[in-house]
Amino acid sequence: MRYLITFSYDGSNYSGYQKQIDQVTIQDTIEQVLTKVNANKPVLIYASGRTDAHVHALGQRAHFDMTVAITPFRLKKSLNSLLPNDIYIRSVEEVSQTFHARYDVKLKEYMYIINIGEYNPMERNYVYQYNKTLDIEKMKEAISFFIGTYNFKSFTKSDDERMDYTRKIVQASIDVDSNNANHVIMSFLGTGFLRYMVRNMVGTLIEVGEGKRNSSDISVILASENRTSAGKTAPPEGLYLKNVFY
Repeated sequence: MRYLITFSYDGSNYSGYQKQIDQVTIQDTIEQVLTKVNANKPVLIYASGRTDAHVHALGQRAHFDMTVAITPFRLKKSLNSLLPNDIYIRSVEEVSQTFHARYDVKLKEYMYIINIGEYNPMERNYVYQYNKTLDIEKMKEAISFFIGTYNFKSFTKSDDERMDYTRKIVQASIDVDSNNANHVIMSFLGTGFLRYMVRNMVGTLIEVGEGKRNSSDISVILASENRTSAGKTAPPEGLYLKNVFY
């Protein structure tokens, strides 16, 4: 039986989502628990995509196959009883054997949170403590230049070699949190994202907010297809995989 899980995690204590040798990761942690539930027969999970160390997820999704017969309700209950409290399975559903959590993705939504107020040590793992003012209106102008289909080579990891860097951003916005005027929330909805792409876009937008760049520079950076043209990579702590759509 093939299942699809939707799950949240606090990435603070993990070396990212994907399995790595001698590292604690989200994938490995969930697979170990699933294997126990599956009568100690190994279970591999396939997520919508990986997240880096210290990046969080509100709505990550993954599929896997089980040989033990178990209802989605019981599976959710079993997993949450065995997983550490910084990973939570929000839902479990049965899907067809042809479903793939990565290749069937239509859209992904990421969110990045910045604190422009006084440093808050309680937020340090969950909100980027920038702690200075930014020109939010100029940043709103700049983020609109990302909307559309472009080559995003300038905004990926510098050593990320691939054939296709084209991605489509459907929506992109910047808002001040209605519950906390010091929190600036950036949202990106797209068909897919390259490694470090969101964090590099955020880092560049911050430079616009600092007055170091103009809003229209985004188009120039995209056209350059050169990582050195864009801004610094924003820290991982403020980044969240918010939603995955099929």
